[in-house]
Amino acid sequence: MSKVLVVYYSQSGQARSIADSIVSPMIEQGVSVDFCRVEMAREYPFPWNRKAFFDVFPETFLQIPQAVRPIDADILNNEYDLIILAYQAWYLSPSLPMTSFLQSDEGRRIVEGRPVVTVSGNRNMWAMAQKKIDTLLIELGAVPVGNIALSDRHCNHISVLTIMDWMMSGVRRHKWGILPLPGVARSEIEQATVFGNIVAEYLACGSYDGMQARIVAQHGAEISALLVSTDRKANRIFRLWANLCVASPRRGFWIKAFEVYLYVAIWLMLPIVSVLYAVTYPLLWCRRKKYKTEVQMNYPSYRQQYKKTLNAESK
Repeated sequence: MSKVLVVYYSQSGQARSIADSIVSPMIEQGVSVDFCRVEMAREYPFPWNRKAFFDVFPETFLQIPQAVRPIDADILNNEYDLIILAYQAWYLSPSLPMTSFLQSDEGRRIVEGRPVVTVSGNRNMWAMAQKKIDTLLIELGAVPVGNIALSDRHCNHISVLTIMDWMMSGVRRHKWGILPLPGVARSEIEQATVFGNIVAEYLACGSYDGMQARIVAQHGAEISALLVSTDRKANRIFRLWANLCVASPRRGFWIKAFEVYLYVAIWLMLPIVSVLYAVTYPLLWCRRKKYKTEVQMNYPSYRQQYKKTLNAESK
């Protein structure tokens, strides 16, 4: 019987709901599934307050690990055939609890040498966060074999308002009584069982070659080329802000300045970028299509490395 471990971090419950939906077909097929919630030594508030919300930005973006609580010994001593990491993006990076877990000794012990499927529930931009978590997994000796990314499908500015309301109130509701519910739609979470069936099929045969293509075909990693392009550019700017906040003795001042910048970027700069993107779209179509495909297909070089690992073990 195959064994799967789901490692997740969730405050609102969305990541756990997505993971539950994905693994439900596996459980029905007799796969043994364990869950491990990442717990911080110092938990983050939920609902958030504005100061705490922005204060985690530098460490999150720079992936500076924070202390996590010990993992249950039964999980550490078990041999799993597949690891599923369920996370969310914070500030264009994997959430700080997830990167802290992966950089811990116990996190390395859990993922090292094992195939990993990443699962995320996001607002909209997840491309660079996924690249970072794949890179980290490779450094830890794990093998990323697939990625399922679900997103809030409402327009950017609407989702900013609704997600912020959810984070600051702790309640998933229709802001002002008229805006849509924040986060990944409940119907999409329920339909995520299709990805569980796909993963279960490849888990049973012990090879994941071709799995990501089927996930993408079922809209399991949808993202626009505009968001991929914006994500890449914003990461360069965020890095400058994060390093400034960490290095300066006036951390509080620079975090407040970043908060102001972020509002200006979202409400004023992004619309301008969108117009420029549309104007230059025909000229740069091939390059942007390539970036989008690389994001969706979970980087072919990683899949090739996994095939090499299998071949080496079979000799």
